[in-house]
Amino acid sequence: MTESTTPRHAVWLSEPSSAAVEMAALAGYDTVVLDVEHGTFDLAALDWMLPLIRAQRLTSIVKVLGPERGPIQQALDLGASAVAIPHVESVEHAAEVSAFAKFPPLGLRSFAGGRTSRYRGFTDDWVTEQDTTTRCYPMIEDASAFAEIEGILELPTVDGVFIGPSDLSLLRGRGAYGVTAADLDDLRVIARAARAAGKPWILPAWSDAEKRLAVEEGAHTMVGVMQYGAMLGGFTAALETMRAIENEHGGHR
Repeated sequence: MTESTTPRHAVWLSEPSSAAVEMAALAGYDTVVLDVEHGTFDLAALDWMLPLIRAQRLTSIVKVLGPERGPIQQALDLGASAVAIPHVESVEHAAEVSAFAKFPPLGLRSFAGGRTSRYRGFTDDWVTEQDTTTRCYPMIEDASAFAEIEGILELPTVDGVFIGPSDLSLLRGRGAYGVTAADLDDLRVIARAARAAGKPWILPAWSDAEKRLAVEEGAHTMVGVMQYGAMLGGFTAALETMRAIENEHGGHR
């Protein structure tokens, strides 16, 4: 077993909610993941959500719509702390799309004179600060990306990796993700490659087994709860309690 560390703790949001961000801060989380790819976020929502997250002293990771210049640059221009890029297929593909998250000469990101530059021009120091402090995390969820994980982590435009366990299981031929021994072995392979490269890795960890692995293998960030899952769990628990009390009284009030 590797030496345990304490990861950062994140919540996963699938729809815009100022209350969810505020409750995450009140509960003691430090990071919010916004799932643009599968959620209901548009640019207008990101425009107010990202400043709110920053105002609550939380880190934002935007899982962008796809591995393309537009979604990556828009999220960063609106103030995302980091982008997670889905469906990265290979070292070559990772090099292409991660370049959109870094300014020249390191990458190919285009300058926008908006929020991140305080609506002014920019300097070389500002470019260096942006490239250093904003993070680019290719998602490891394709079998081909898994096979080339070491090369992806070597890229200078890649700051770490964000694991997509469900798609990885499907694309590695195991079917629906079930947190099996083989699934956990894949997570360990990615985690250890990231640690060997000296770069962070991020894991959506809904189950206790995933949370233990994240701690044991030194995850940078553990995404421990989903917005919809938390709501469904709360609704279900309250209803089960009410029904149990009703049953104790023979179904009568």
